[in-house]
Amino acid sequence: MWVYTVKRLLAGVITVWFIATATFIAMHMVPGDPLMNDKAVSAEIRRNLEQKYGLDKSVPEQYVIYLGNMLQGDFGISFTQQNRRVNDIIRDHFPVSASLGLLAIFFAATGGVLWGAITAVYRNRMPDIIIMFLVILGISVPSFVFAALGQLMLVNINSMLGQSLIPVAGWGTFAHMLMPSLVLGLGTMAFLTRLMRSSMLEVVNEDYIKTARAKGLSPVRIFFRHQLRNAILPVVTVLGPSIAAITTGGFVVELVFAIPGLGRYFVQAVQQLDYTVIMGTTVFYGAFLVFMVIIVDILYGFIDPRVRLE
Repeated sequence: MWVYTVKRLLAGVITVWFIATATFIAMHMVPGDPLMNDKAVSAEIRRNLEQKYGLDKSVPEQYVIYLGNMLQGDFGISFTQQNRRVNDIIRDHFPVSASLGLLAIFFAATGGVLWGAITAVYRNRMPDIIIMFLVILGISVPSFVFAALGQLMLVNINSMLGQSLIPVAGWGTFAHMLMPSLVLGLGTMAFLTRLMRSSMLEVVNEDYIKTARAKGLSPVRIFFRHQLRNAILPVVTVLGPSIAAITTGGFVVELVFAIPGLGRYFVQAVQQLDYTVIMGTTVFYGAFLVFMVIIVDILYGFIDPRVRLE
C-alpha cells in the first residue's frame, strides 16, 4: 500500500508541476504589460517588481525564479492591488468559496442520490421521464443562466411576500448561501443523478438481490439494505473530484451573486492581466484538485485491493 501511495503522490507532484509550467507559458504568451495600464505603478515600484520577479531577465531565468518562489510557498505580490500578497488573497477569500462549495456539494450529493434512486425505481415511467429531462437541462444549460433565473425567482418571491426572505445577492448570512450553492450544485447534481440511476439499474440484477427476494425480504428492506447501499459506492468515488470542482469552479456564480470568493478575484485578475494572482490561484486550484483526487485514489485503494495491484 505504501508503494501505491508514493506513486500517487509522485504523480500528483508531477501534475502540479505541469500545471505551473503550462500557466507560466500561457501568461507569457498573452499580449500586454500588466505594469503599463490605467493603474500603472511608479517607476521605482516597477523596478522593484522587475528585480523581485526577474521581469527584466530572460524567460528561462524568470521560470527558475517562479518555480523557486512557488516551492517556498510564495505566490508573489499582486500587480494591481496595492500591498496585497497573493497568499493573503487566497487565505482571505478561499474559505468563502469553500463554504459555498461544501453546501453546494451537499445539495448535489443529496439530490443526486435521491433523484437517481427514484428514476431507477420508476424506470421508463413518468417520474423517470420527468427527472431525466430535468437532468439533461441541468447538464446542458450554463450556470450563469440558472443564476439569473434564480435571482429573478427570488425577486418575485420577495415581492410577493413583501419582505426579503432570501437575499438576492451579497454575503454574510446562511440565507445568502442558499440560492448560489443550489445553482452551483445543479450541474453536479444532474451528473450524480445519472450515475446513481445507472448504478441502481446494475445492482438490481445482481445475484444477492435475487437471493434476498427469494428469502422473502420486504422490497423496502431490499432497497435500503442492499440496492441503495451498494449502488451509492460509485457516487462516493466521484465525490472527491466533485468537491474540488465545485469549490474551485464557482467563478460565474460568485460574480452574479456578488460573493467575495476567490473565483471572483481570479476573474478580475484575468481582466486586469494581474499575472501573479492568475498564476498563484491557478496553481492553488490545480494543487487542490490533484490533492482531492489523490485522497480518493488512496481511500479506494484501501477499499479495493485490486486497485493497488493494478
